[in-house]
Amino acid sequence: MSTGNGNPTSSSASAANATTIKPTDLRGILQYVPRFQGQIFIIAIDGAIVADENFGNLLVDIAVLRSLGIKVVLVHGIGQQIVELATTRNIPITNADGTGITDPVTLDLAIRASSRVSHALVEGLTQNTLKCATTNAVRALPLGIIKGVDQQLTGKVERIDRDFLSELIEKQIVPVVSPIGFGPDGKSLRVNSDLLAAELAEALHATKIIYLTPQAGLEIDDAIRRDISIDALRKILESEPSRIAPESLSKAQHAVKAIETGTPRVHVLDGRVFDGLLNEIFSSDGVGSLVYGNDYQQIRQARKSDVRLIYNLTRAAVRREELINRTQQAIEKNIDQFFVFEIDENIIAVVTLYFYPDKPQLAEVGSLYVMPFYHNRGIGKKMVEYACMQAKERGAKSVIALSTQSFGFFTNVVGFAEATKEVLPETRLKLYEEGGRNAKVLVKMLG
Repeated sequence: MSTGNGNPTSSSASAANATTIKPTDLRGILQYVPRFQGQIFIIAIDGAIVADENFGNLLVDIAVLRSLGIKVVLVHGIGQQIVELATTRNIPITNADGTGITDPVTLDLAIRASSRVSHALVEGLTQNTLKCATTNAVRALPLGIIKGVDQQLTGKVERIDRDFLSELIEKQIVPVVSPIGFGPDGKSLRVNSDLLAAELAEALHATKIIYLTPQAGLEIDDAIRRDISIDALRKILESEPSRIAPESLSKAQHAVKAIETGTPRVHVLDGRVFDGLLNEIFSSDGVGSLVYGNDYQQIRQARKSDVRLIYNLTRAAVRREELINRTQQAIEKNIDQFFVFEIDENIIAVVTLYFYPDKPQLAEVGSLYVMPFYHNRGIGKKMVEYACMQAKERGAKSVIALSTQSFGFFTNVVGFAEATKEVLPETRLKLYEEGGRNAKVLVKMLG
């Protein structure tokens, strides 16, 4: 789907980072189309990404999103372009990213830089046969005096002209929003583009914000965090902000703001990676960082519509003899025993809970599987603990598990103890002996 001229990756981003779904993998992409069709994505592009050689490929990816019925609003930064203009003209500036003081000279360079970047976006979208329009939809007010310092021509968003942008979107026109707002007198004010993306998402009830940056994602504790809840990220920002790399701080702050004001999820990824945008949206693994709200990452009862996904998810573990083979028909017949773990509406883990009619105080946890990409994140522990909680609520006093390869996890992580096969109910004991897997029998008292 996504093709482009030039090299597949920039000099600063290796092709190894673009994984999972290939642009030709129509099946991989189309499974997501029903859930995203008609939704609004705010795509926030750093100025450095506009200047990167992957920019042309990125615009092709945006055209793919539009062709699939996803509504797109583009907002861009200009930090790199301001610095380049200031250097070329030997003009000192007061701030590059719109978070500090903006004096008249800096504002003039910001307007010039914004015009260049907006034009580059319009030109690229036109080359991809997309209708687009630059807008004056951002109404702003001067930021004022902060801690005794006049911020001069730096602005804060007063409101977004939602009706104007919605009209463009409904007419299949891609709005291009620059980080220049307009005050009550019609004069320009410099606005931070990360903040602007969050304001746009709130006003338009967007489903996602996607920040395209020169970094691989949110860097926390010297490593890229692939996913983090808003609660965890807010706690770090409030108590230990130094754990977040300076380059990631603004994105982290505005991701929290966006989710607090109603945007379900925020992605931060490297815009220099070939097909990175499509891989982030159309795969369960993604290539960047995902920030999600409390009600977004969850365990739920499986449904019949999940049968095929559960079957495909666990096939690899069955081949490795980690799990007992179950046909799709068997899964469907016993779907009420399954619980699944979702991230970004994708099933990434599964567990079963079975009750014995002749021993109502005993339950069995089984078929525990977590996608390898999500190992070592505590998801397996959450799944077993959830199953045990469900068992206790339904009157069970103890839970058993049978394992051939993961018994260390059950004993060391989730509090099971090794037992003899005599603890198994008669019907289960018979299946155990006939199966020949010689699995370890484990038990946990529910207290």
